[in-house]
Amino acid sequence: MKAWQFTGTNHPLQLNEVPEPQAGPGTVVVEVKAAGVCHSDVTALDDPGWMPLFPILPRTMGHENAGVITEVGAGMAAWQVGDRVGLAPVMPDGDALGYGKWDGGFGPKLLATRANLVRLPDEVPFDLGAMATDAGLTAYHAMMTTGGCRAGMKVGVIGLGGLGYVGARVAVLTGAEVYAAEVSPKTRELAGEIGLTDVADSITAFRDKGLDLVVDYAGFGTTTAEGLEALTEFGTLVQVGMGRLEATISTYPLIINQLSLKGSKSGTVEDLAGVYELMRTGSLNPPMNRITQADIPAAIDKLRAGGVIGRFIALYD
Repeated sequence: MKAWQFTGTNHPLQLNEVPEPQAGPGTVVVEVKAAGVCHSDVTALDDPGWMPLFPILPRTMGHENAGVITEVGAGMAAWQVGDRVGLAPVMPDGDALGYGKWDGGFGPKLLATRANLVRLPDEVPFDLGAMATDAGLTAYHAMMTTGGCRAGMKVGVIGLGGLGYVGARVAVLTGAEVYAAEVSPKTRELAGEIGLTDVADSITAFRDKGLDLVVDYAGFGTTTAEGLEALTEFGTLVQVGMGRLEATISTYPLIINQLSLKGSKSGTVEDLAGVYELMRTGSLNPPMNRITQADIPAAIDKLRAGGVIGRFIALYD
């Protein structure tokens, strides 16, 4: 089978012939039906700071996946051939699908463990199922589990891309009053379908609203500092976006307003199940751009250029 593989910083993905995976103890083989393309894929390709996550090269990328189990290894009796699944990407040791020693979904099949597997409801198509495994899972975890979003809170969201759209929508469905910052005028047009109270090009436009929680899904350096400036006293900023790996902040609002600054990475299988329940009911249906496996490098180039609305999801026959 052929898979798009990472070979090193500033090198384009290579389409290589790779062996088909075989299920061993504690693993299953999943035939990938849909794989998402994430902005972190762009950053991994372009930023040498990500190289420690790739100790073995080449590595098949793709950490947002949904598909069907085709082979079950010993010790995995809870799962059967034919089960529809979404794959939470992160392993208990911090490794992840598409990184470290685990191949991802930019190839037609991959190995997964019980730490990854979440049953995909029949009502949720594979493309939405794949999107949920990162853009959904990570956004939900940052907003609900790390951020503690609840009904009646005033919440700020920075970035309405793949993650931010989901995070903002989840907060709205929870009953929060949600304000968002988005630099793209076209993306700001999504405010109505998300259910935002208001949207601007910077979260600092809402510093008079008394935001209890700000979740930064962009992480482009200045956005972290702006999020801190927008919070009310005892507010919390959750940093999840990794557009840049460094940020300069003012410690003045952090100290004077006694703020909390938290990091959030991926999420749990329980978070993914929560996202699937919202998708199953039809209340969470983010925009997507459906492509083929052959289109993955072009999708990465488009993400690198910016201005993309909706997640790129590669569908396999």
